[in-house]
Amino acid sequence: MSTVNSQDNEDTFKILVATDIHLGYLEKDPVRGNDTFVTFNEILDHAQKNEVDFILLGGDLFHDNKPSRKTVHSCLESLRKYCMGDRPVQFEILSDQAVNFHYSKFPWVNYQDENLNISIPVFSIHGNHDDPTGADSLCALDILSCAGLLNHFGRSTSVEKIDISPILLRKGRTKIALYGLGAIPDERLYRMFVNKQVTMLRPKEDEDSWFNLFVIHQNRSKHGATNYIPEQFLDDFIDLVVWGHEHECKIAPFQNEQQCFYVSQPGSSVVTSLSPGEAVKKHIGLLHVKGKIMKMEKIALETVRTFHIEDIVLADHPDLFHPDNPNVTQAVQAFCMEKVELMLDTAERERLGNPRQPEKPIIRLRVDYAGGFEPFSVHRFSQKYMHRVANPKDIIHFFRHREQKEKKDIDLNFGKLVSRPAEGTTLRVEDLVKQYFQTAEKKVQLSLLTERGMGEAVQEFVDKEEKDAIEELVKFQLEKTQRFLKERRTDAVEEKIDEEVRKFRESRKKNTEEEDKEVREAMIRARAHRSEGDALVAASSDEDSMDIERMGISNPSDGLSSTLSRGRGRARGRARGARGQNSTARGSSRRGRVFRSSKTDHSSNSFQSYSEDIIDIDSDPEDTSFVPSSKTNQRLPATSSHSKRGSQSQASRGIEYESDEDDPFMSSAMSRRAK
Repeated sequence: MSTVNSQDNEDTFKILVATDIHLGYLEKDPVRGNDTFVTFNEILDHAQKNEVDFILLGGDLFHDNKPSRKTVHSCLESLRKYCMGDRPVQFEILSDQAVNFHYSKFPWVNYQDENLNISIPVFSIHGNHDDPTGADSLCALDILSCAGLLNHFGRSTSVEKIDISPILLRKGRTKIALYGLGAIPDERLYRMFVNKQVTMLRPKEDEDSWFNLFVIHQNRSKHGATNYIPEQFLDDFIDLVVWGHEHECKIAPFQNEQQCFYVSQPGSSVVTSLSPGEAVKKHIGLLHVKGKIMKMEKIALETVRTFHIEDIVLADHPDLFHPDNPNVTQAVQAFCMEKVELMLDTAERERLGNPRQPEKPIIRLRVDYAGGFEPFSVHRFSQKYMHRVANPKDIIHFFRHREQKEKKDIDLNFGKLVSRPAEGTTLRVEDLVKQYFQTAEKKVQLSLLTERGMGEAVQEFVDKEEKDAIEELVKFQLEKTQRFLKERRTDAVEEKIDEEVRKFRESRKKNTEEEDKEVREAMIRARAHRSEGDALVAASSDEDSMDIERMGISNPSDGLSSTLSRGRGRARGRARGARGQNSTARGSSRRGRVFRSSKTDHSSNSFQSYSEDIIDIDSDPEDTSFVPSSKTNQRLPATSSHSKRGSQSQASRGIEYESDEDDPFMSSAMSRRAK
């Protein structure tokens, strides 16, 4: 029996799956400031205790695009503590790493670096919070990658075509094709899928023997006509999709009956919005893969702060409240206090069985006061719970539910038609800009720029701190419009110029791809402009240092104080220059046998209905094993530089729920091989 278990372990991948950790969220909060760091340590501790082969993160490791020094330091400290060691890595990489990590100065996986001692490799895509930005298009994950503590993959910079090349992994007789796609604006990616500009490359050699795992970070739920990614857009040869960005924990794999793959949504590991989806118990997943069989084991996180939320509709309690009662406000306040006390009691009972859970819970009571009621003082109410809850300022949320009524008149009132967004819904900057200009008066309407371009420029200004984004976009569009008018040789008549500008603007609005290119080019110019400004500041600082040296001062810090004391008080401190450092990327030939997946034509997705056969339903609800279900589909081949086989056929799939007695993944010690 031990021999069988040993053989199973040699052929079985154990992968820890987590998404949306949001390191640094509310780091300055005196109560919740360390929540993300404590939970991140718990996640890594689970990986170490379960002796996983690697950790797979689905984006948003950091909450801010430019995390603080404390956040970066804590992340580096945790990764070094849990992911470095002498335990050998028991899988190999077969793909061309120069393709998988082509944007890195060190294009190979970190555990193969002879200068590092990695025991648990971490593979991660970027999310919308920590996506690449700036003149060099870098993100916080690139810092971790350069330090050798994380493998950043799934990065795409093209707005015309995306080719997703997998990282090919092999452990014993099990082979995994790991696909990844970092966060891209949903509307852009939606359009690229529709135009068939997204291609997932497949290894030609033994195509049907690979377990295809895809990690994505996009909107899964529909937030607009094109502001999400439908599951039907993804290729049907995929076996499992790990979906990041959505914070509600739905980690148990759910089968898409149309595409016949499974989707796992791990959710976030910290509460970042006070919405019902965040109140679901937080989990991470321990994924077992053997051959084409997978099993997801749910692991509850014990260090996550409890969150309880409840809704009250005052109009539903006519026996308790009446708007005409002069003491109705006091009655409502007493009723709310009773509800909060009940939630605090529930949170305390849950914490008794888990000493690792933070003491103060997060409480949210949403009160609908429609029907003539008036809200009471939230600040005064919160003072009573300052030392009992983690979010005293956010306990009560008053809102008024408005029924939508059909209007037949032409005059539209923006304030009435735009309903208040549901709590927890993220309002995007570009959406707000678009709504404003669509409902604004004619005299403040955009006549040269488009709402889409302006929205993205404002988003860059707000989220990425690109201070020249709006200015450069205006300059870029102005120059392009002037060239257009010169080419058309428009008469110098105001009416004709306005008409030509209007036509030109409408043509750009219809050509969304061209508009995306224009916005991207303007953003590149803004980043370049900022880089030039930084260079000028650095140059002026160097000149100041040279002036100090010409004065014959051996110790500038002492000399400045003595020399300039006769002048106007204190002097400016010296600017510290940074030394550049060049490094050459090592070729993949030093990394053992690898091969490169290359692209061919891709067949269109087949939107059909499929059936599934349930063999046994005696499985543990926490530990469920799956085998892909049966279907037949034509597949166009992908080529490989080391491929030796011809065209392939789609493998048959079936779904199987294994019982505990037949579980091939019974706990046993993982055999270790020497490096």
